[in-house]
Amino acid sequence: MTPEQVKLLIGEGEGLTVEFKERYTPRIDEDIVAFANARGGTLLLGVRDDGNVCGERLTNDLKAKVNSLARNCKPTIAVDLSQVGQIVAIIVPEGMEKPYSCGSGYYRRLDATTQKMSNDELRIMFVENEPLPFEERTVKGFAFEDISEAKIQAFIKEAGILIGSIPVPEFLRSLKVANEAQVKNAGILFFAQNVYDHLHQAQMTLLAFKGTDRLHIYDRRDVRDDLLTQFNEAVAFLKKHLNVRSEIRGVDREDIYEIPLEVLREGLVNALMHRDYSITGTQVSVEIYDDRVEIVNPGGLPKGLTVQTLGTVSIRRNELIADLFFRLRKVERIGMGIRKMKDTMIAAGLREPTFKPDGFFRVIFHRSPGLAMKESPSGIAETEKRAGAKTAQKTAQKTAQKTAQKTAQKILDAIRQNPEINRQELAKALGITDSGVKYHLKKLQDKGLLRRVGPDKGGHWEVIR
Repeated sequence: MTPEQVKLLIGEGEGLTVEFKERYTPRIDEDIVAFANARGGTLLLGVRDDGNVCGERLTNDLKAKVNSLARNCKPTIAVDLSQVGQIVAIIVPEGMEKPYSCGSGYYRRLDATTQKMSNDELRIMFVENEPLPFEERTVKGFAFEDISEAKIQAFIKEAGILIGSIPVPEFLRSLKVANEAQVKNAGILFFAQNVYDHLHQAQMTLLAFKGTDRLHIYDRRDVRDDLLTQFNEAVAFLKKHLNVRSEIRGVDREDIYEIPLEVLREGLVNALMHRDYSITGTQVSVEIYDDRVEIVNPGGLPKGLTVQTLGTVSIRRNELIADLFFRLRKVERIGMGIRKMKDTMIAAGLREPTFKPDGFFRVIFHRSPGLAMKESPSGIAETEKRAGAKTAQKTAQKTAQKTAQKTAQKILDAIRQNPEINRQELAKALGITDSGVKYHLKKLQDKGLLRRVGPDKGGHWEVIR
C-alpha cells in the first residue's frame, strides 16, 4: 500500500472497508473477523477517529501479535501488514469460508462499525451467503472510460470527502467498487455515464394516482440514471405531490409535509440498498395514492429474515451499495432505520408504516386523512368523507399526544434519577431511537421544563419544574 492510497483512505473516512485505530489493542481481532465476513478491508493503526494521524510503529513484536490474532481466528485469516509513513496498514481479504469468528464471537461490518452478530444474523449469513453477489460482479465491455467524472465529483462533494485530484480507477478501487481491471456493478450503479445502457434494471418509476387504487395515473416519471439521482428525483416527486403546511419557528419558516420527509427518505434509501438487482425486468417504484404512499423494491426480505425480526436484525443484501449511501450520510446507523420510521410517524400523529414482503418488499406510509382526501368517484359526499377523516385524524392525534406525553414524563423521571444520563442511555432505557430522544428533549427545552447545564460532554440536565 502506498502513502497516496493511505492518504485517500483517511480522506474518505471510515466505512464498510476502512477502520481507524489510534493504537494496537488485542481487540482488533474483532475488526479482522468483521472485514473477513464482509468485503475485506484495511485497518489503519495510528489514526484517530477524526482522521488525525498520531502514528504507530510496525515492530517485530507488533507484527507477531497481529499475525497471532489472525491465525487464532476460525478459520485462520491471512493478513498483510506494512509500515506506510507513520501508519501501520493491516489489509484483510474477504473470506472465502464465511462466517469467521475470534475468541469473543462472530463480528461483521455495518457502515463504519464493527458489530457483534446475533444468532439470527449468523443464521441468515449461512443461508444468504453467495459466492459472488450481484454488486461484486462486472459487466462485459464496461471500461473505466465509461465512468462519469462529474458524478464522482458530485459524490465527493456531497460526502464531504477532502481529497485533491485523483485518477478515476484509484478512487473506485479505494471504495472497493472496482478491481485492478474492471468496475464492479456497484460502481456502475453509482458512477456510470449511462447506467441504463449497461444495467437495464437500474431504474425507478414514480407514479401518482387519483384515488386509492391503480386505475387513474395523473403523473408519471421514469428515472434511468445512477442511484443518487434516483434518490433525489424521488424526493422531489414526493415533495411535489404531498400536502405541506408552513410554520414560523423563530425568524424562519419551516415547511412541514403531511408525511415527515425523513421517514420517506429512509424508505427510499432502504429500497435502493436492499433491492435484488439480479432480478431483471424490474424496478423500484414510488406510488402515491390519496390515502398512502408505497415504496416497492424487487426481492423481498433476505432469506431467513422475517417481518417479526425486521428492525431488530441488521442484514444488508448489497453491502457496497449501502456503504456508498452511508458515506453520503443517507443511512441511519446500526440498523435503526425501521425503528426511527415508526417513532417519527407516531410523533407526527400518523399510523406506523406497514411492511409487506411478498417477493417484492413493500413499505406503506399512511397519509393524514384530513389532509390527503380528494374527490372520489365512489359517490360518497365530500362533506361526509371529510367529517370521517377529521374524526380519524383527531383520534390519531390524541393517541400520538398521549404517547408523546408518557414518553416525555419517562424522560423527566429518568433525568431526575440521573441528571448526567446521555441520549444513548435514555434511548436504551426507554426503548426508542436516539433521534426520538433528541426530539423529546428539544420539546421539553422549548416548553421550559428542562435545560442543559454545561457542555454536551461533562454537563448535566436540570428539570426546571
